Amino acid sequence: MNVKVTDSELSILQVLWLHGPSTVREVHEIICLEREVGYTTTLKLMQIMLEKGLVSRDEAGKSHRYTASVKESAVQQSFIGKMLDTVFHGSPSALVLQALGSHETSPEELEKIKALIEQLEAQQRDQ
Repeated sequence: MNVKVTDSELSILQVLWLHGPSTVREVHEIICLEREVGYTTTLKLMQIMLEKGLVSRDEAGKSHRYTASVKESAVQQSFIGKMLDTVFHGSPSALVLQALGSHETSPEELEKIKALIEQLEAQQRDQ
């Protein structure tokens, strides 16, 4: 599934993934902790996201609550896929080497990565 979202849409989705169903006001207040944006801008963007199917809206009660309609993993896969193709020429190893080389990686994170590699190798053997 190729999910295309703008940076502003991603900011809203991240709030909804982290905090769950939220009103426009709640989303707006959280986003304003990082950068100043107008309330009507947040409202309009969330209305557009509703039309695009990125969020759903519960209209029960006085205030409408929005929920992310796309999974965080689907958006992550889309971003990584695009970055892999455009920046790393389709090379997963180049992406991983750059990610590991540019950040401090804890022993726990390295263990998780090793376990994922072992899991992928096992899946390939089973095919």
